[in-house]
Amino acid sequence: MKRYGMTRRAALRAGVAGAAGAALPVFNVHSQGSAGVLRCAFWEHWVPAGNDIIRELCEEWGAKNRVEVKIDRLVSAGNQILLTIASEALSRSGHDVIAMPTWEPSSHARLLEPVDDVVGRLQQKYGPISPTAEYLARRDGAWRAVPAIAGSQIKSACIRYDLFQEHAGVDIRAMWPAKAERGPGAETWNWDAFLKAAEKCNAAGYPFALPMGQYSDAVDWVGALFRSFGASMMDAEGQVTVRGNNKLKQAVDYLVRLSKHLPSDVWAWDDAANNRALISGKSALIFNPPSAWAVAKRDAPQVAEKCWYAPFPTGAEGRFTPFLPYFWGIWSFSRNKAAAKSLIEFLSDRQNAERQSVATSGYDIPPFQSMSDFQVWETEGPPEGFAYNYPDKPHQQGQLTVAFAPAPADIAVQAYVQATNTKMIARVAQGGQTIDEAMAWAEGELKHFARG
Repeated sequence: MKRYGMTRRAALRAGVAGAAGAALPVFNVHSQGSAGVLRCAFWEHWVPAGNDIIRELCEEWGAKNRVEVKIDRLVSAGNQILLTIASEALSRSGHDVIAMPTWEPSSHARLLEPVDDVVGRLQQKYGPISPTAEYLARRDGAWRAVPAIAGSQIKSACIRYDLFQEHAGVDIRAMWPAKAERGPGAETWNWDAFLKAAEKCNAAGYPFALPMGQYSDAVDWVGALFRSFGASMMDAEGQVTVRGNNKLKQAVDYLVRLSKHLPSDVWAWDDAANNRALISGKSALIFNPPSAWAVAKRDAPQVAEKCWYAPFPTGAEGRFTPFLPYFWGIWSFSRNKAAAKSLIEFLSDRQNAERQSVATSGYDIPPFQSMSDFQVWETEGPPEGFAYNYPDKPHQQGQLTVAFAPAPADIAVQAYVQATNTKMIARVAQGGQTIDEAMAWAEGELKHFARG
């Protein structure tokens, strides 16, 4: 995933500029019915097969309902997807269904059609949706978008099991086998054990590839570690909770110590750097969806066949896993709301959700834990079953999270985009500040965001 390269205000300004010129097209959408047209903007998937399966499913639904589904693809590069969302919100016209990255449903809640009816029917069939998805998409008492399958990912630990066993003395496959149970030693998979393994693998020349810069991969995994330490920086009411926060101080201290066993340039890494490290065979662990493994399978099969997924390590407050969901939203000014809701519900059906996950080699994560049993995570390989523990499963006893939750989403997104958590750590590990000084800086930043 690419980190957002601009604030919400900057995205809106870019949208204004686009609307003033001829940057983005405006569509006239016909009502539902025979020969009707439904305009959809879906995210351009990192795994090309993910685009194909969405097209196939839309064609199936369209043929059954006598609706022509027209699809545009929005790429992350250059913030095209954010620019399109901002432009359509400003002009009050555009697509009927539009894919939205993690924070966008909250940012545009007032312009999105409530979808409580769709979410309600899905939850009745499949159980509750992840609380993190609800935190991101439920505003002012209503669901503003439906959590999508396509593009939604978590960042579990993708481990070179051979290097772990040889250099750290940890048999990760025995600890977390490809079955719904914990193996011997699973209870020891915590941050203390993680630090010891990082030190040993680094000494052997295979450091963990953990970015510490200002891109989303870094912000995400550090945010999950903070939650596992109980180190929230802001509460649900928007009150900054940095001053005197011993749990936060412990988390920062831990990360500073861990950083000494990481590659020296992790502070400048983008979101592709950890993938490259794994694929090159020079790293023993990354936090990432299976996209890095998929490239290794193609370009470095000797690396791919030695990979294995394990859940995030636990901390004093439990196990938390970074979660970056996508959403499908419907504009309140859409002319085809009934058809848009019908298509989204069709795409979210269990059978069709599984088809999406299979097409992307298990990358796409449905928002329902009842769907964590898709066979793709048991059969995908080599090695077969390597991704079994990639999704959040009941036996892992974990929770999905997004960095800076539970702060109000409109404040949290600013801290997320500005990478306040990793900058705070860099001020200590790279800038020579004390932990108290760095925490004071972070407190000031968060208070500024809260004031708007």
